[in-house]
Amino acid sequence: MTVHSNVYIPKESWPYWTWFAIEFFIVLATSLLIANEIMPIFDEMNIDKTNQNWIFWSIVAVLFFDWYIMLRRLVLRRKLILENIY
Repeated sequence: MTVHSNVYIPKESWPYWTWFAIEFFIVLATSLLIANEIMPIFDEMNIDKTNQNWIFWSIVAVLFFDWYIMLRRLVLRRKLILENIY
């Protein structure tokens, strides 16, 4: 049996920056969905549409920045725990 040196290894060929792009779009989509679910509360309060628009995008911004400023450090810093398992 022969050994081939041209084996495809995804870790070496996958661009590292794409993980950041995937994370960005997942966080953006999640914050948009959460803000969309919260908005009927403001619709029942008879707030006009322009203010609802500001409230919607404010909720999206708060959730988006909370992930990148506070939660991402806590969730993704668990690298040392995973290294000790293996």
